[in-house]
Amino acid sequence: MTTTPPRTGRRFRGQRGQRGQRGQRGRLRPVAAAATAVLTAASLLAACSGPPKEKAGGVTDVRLSVSTPEAAGEIDSFTWAVYAEPPTLDYTVAFDYPQNTVLSNVCESLMRWTPGLTTEPGLAQKASNPDPTTWVYDLRPGVRFHDGKEMTADDVVFSLGRQRDPDNAAAWAQVFQNVASITKTGPLQVTVKLGKPDSQFPQYMATAAGVVASKAAVEAAGKDYGTTGGLGCTGPFQLGTWNKGQSIELQRFDGYWGTKAKSKKAVFRVLTDPSARTNAMLSGEADGGYLIPTESYARLKSSGTGTLYFGEGLSTVNVNVTNMRGPLGDIRVRRALSLALDRSGFVKAGLGGAGTVTNSLTTRAAWAAAPERTLKTAFDSLPPTGQDIEKARALVKEAGADGKTLTVATSSIGQDVSLLATAVQAAGTRIGLDIQLKTIAPNAFTALFTDPQAREGIDMFPLTYYDSITDPLDLLQNFRTGAYMNFAGYSDPGYDKLVDEASAVYPVEQRMDIEAKLQHHASEQLLWIPVAEWPTALFMNKRITGAPTTISYMYYPWAADVGAAQ
Repeated sequence: MTTTPPRTGRRFRGQRGQRGQRGQRGRLRPVAAAATAVLTAASLLAACSGPPKEKAGGVTDVRLSVSTPEAAGEIDSFTWAVYAEPPTLDYTVAFDYPQNTVLSNVCESLMRWTPGLTTEPGLAQKASNPDPTTWVYDLRPGVRFHDGKEMTADDVVFSLGRQRDPDNAAAWAQVFQNVASITKTGPLQVTVKLGKPDSQFPQYMATAAGVVASKAAVEAAGKDYGTTGGLGCTGPFQLGTWNKGQSIELQRFDGYWGTKAKSKKAVFRVLTDPSARTNAMLSGEADGGYLIPTESYARLKSSGTGTLYFGEGLSTVNVNVTNMRGPLGDIRVRRALSLALDRSGFVKAGLGGAGTVTNSLTTRAAWAAAPERTLKTAFDSLPPTGQDIEKARALVKEAGADGKTLTVATSSIGQDVSLLATAVQAAGTRIGLDIQLKTIAPNAFTALFTDPQAREGIDMFPLTYYDSITDPLDLLQNFRTGAYMNFAGYSDPGYDKLVDEASAVYPVEQRMDIEAKLQHHASEQLLWIPVAEWPTALFMNKRITGAPTTISYMYYPWAADVGAAQ
């Protein structure tokens, strides 16, 4: 989480749309002198906006895994720390970490993402493609919603229809942009007709875009759906008590069609302060959590109370350019900022050492199916990642931007956000720009993705984007004219044409040849400024185990796998 919202998925975290790192590729460069500027700026920011106050601690040995050891047995409950409270659990607007971390265990989709980031059948036991513009989904028989009623094709047609309804402002609307019709073609069969071939649509049916909820339950809840009462879904857990501002409780659904959850209850504790989340995990108040504060990596790893894991995140950390009406409309200014950024210093200080400097908007893991020649086209000759302050200063002067003011949003969500904002400020100061920071509360940061008014007066903000599917087009389509996350309003007919061409091609290698051209264009234009790839981090204490370590937890019922460690 796109023309009318995305698929955040969609994906971000400030927000972290966390993701990436096929496995540390290459050694980190020594931190240059500019790293001092980053840390100095961070200390100045601490006085006014309160980023994490505990001493930063990093890691050096980052090994990626797919999952944690399998659970040995059942438990009564476990508690999970989350950094923000979901504004709603309506699947149509499940575009960010807080929503999907919870929702993935309650609501299920037609297809399912696996811990290994592959796709398998979900509520649809079979998906077939009889011709380029037709997808047929044969549903599992005997699947029951949390109220006991059986799932039918009518529920699927209704659920997918809500994503297409412009009155819903669904975060996944772009996924359905080529859908001509969704019809019931049997008691347990739904057929989707496309206006033109769409290689992305079937992949997104494993995300929140493909969620199926009870038509009766959604209609009964009306405008309150997702904020009060049940969700009318089919997952291994059902929504229990929601104490606003404090916690969300899930109860095991014993009528689940699949493997029963190992825990009778899962409690999500809302802890917006990074230090509070860390302390809760160390004390046992919380048994674990994803999106671990980077400043706490070393402390948690050496605590002896549990294990810190890393997995593939399909994530890149970027500076999202949200306003091209001012100085950033000149590519020379964007290039200058990119040249002035101390990426290595940020990876060490902001990502706790668990990251890789990059000049690519997409992760290499997203290109796993591409042949070597395509990888070479996609990644060779991208803009440099090293600093060149003199060249950056010259570009600013050439653009007539000396002394121009730019505003960067920051937040105390975690130092990955706050230190990237201060790194941008430090870089801009060194090359003649006046970079101002605007602090936004963690719970309000999500609004930057959904509310144009929240972005008023903001030129940039830190964005960790995670792919919801293992396809580079997931990110690259964000720069198409009118795309939901194209906040700066970038428009290029040639780019749009390539997006359309890639979307229409089903063979993976052929599609990625086109996507390599898109990658180069977006990177050369610095539509976002790429900074680093970043793995998913997970901590669990010694009492529990079983959760996947990859970004799959956004759309896979991970909490059902959590159980007793011994």
